[in-house]
Amino acid sequence: MSEDKNITVKSREIKSRKAGPQDAKSKEVELTSLDYVIRGLKAASIDSYNAETDKLAAYMEGILEWNEKINLTAIIEPAEFVEKHYIDSLAALKVAEFQDAERIMDLGTGGGFPGVPLAIMRPEKEFILADSIAKRLKIIDKLTMALEISNIETLHGRAEDLAHKEEYRETFDLVVSRAVAEMKVLAEYALPFVKVGGAMIAYKTEGEKLDEEITAAERAIKVLGGRPSRTKKGAGDHVLVIIEKVKKTPPKYPRKAGTPRKEPL
Repeated sequence: MSEDKNITVKSREIKSRKAGPQDAKSKEVELTSLDYVIRGLKAASIDSYNAETDKLAAYMEGILEWNEKINLTAIIEPAEFVEKHYIDSLAALKVAEFQDAERIMDLGTGGGFPGVPLAIMRPEKEFILADSIAKRLKIIDKLTMALEISNIETLHGRAEDLAHKEEYRETFDLVVSRAVAEMKVLAEYALPFVKVGGAMIAYKTEGEKLDEEITAAERAIKVLGGRPSRTKKGAGDHVLVIIEKVKKTPPKYPRKAGTPRKEPL
């Protein structure tokens, strides 16, 4: 337990080169992980409390430390980490479907994104972070336990199997997912978890290809009980694609493991 708790204090010495005068009087300025988090949230106009920024900073430290042993993220520079993982994840804070949700699943959470940042910022909501790779979830468990983030549970398994279990099927107000699969595949993974009246939010990269991807997924979304609602600008070049759940998903979906990706609807 003492080893886990070290993450809250261990790595406050993240250094960055700060631009200075052209007369070679530039000097190295030490920025802590907390500095990066506070600056990033402020730049994105995201309000926060000290307890939240402390946990975000410590979680970043923990992920980067574990990343030296297990591949969790390709982003290792603190400023970029805050931008690409935290600010990007927190774009959902401004979406009505997220604001109204009480029980939320992060499907294919990887290193805990977008689920952990959202859970830290909204401790009154319940989060289930699901992934098919157990070692990632064990790290999330260690870090969230050490940081006393009590509104997160992790769930190991494939979406195609978990969605047929009564305790998970159509029990979530919202499913969020980032960088998991194309829309017609993701819809089959995610919509069976969403209760009627709920929604799913997919983090996607904007552009013509996204428009084509959404159009190609319309049939699958309808079959699975969903209805494309709208898109909302996210952080950077990301767009949040919001799908409403308007009727129950037929019992045969999702199909057996591997089929949705190999044979999309």
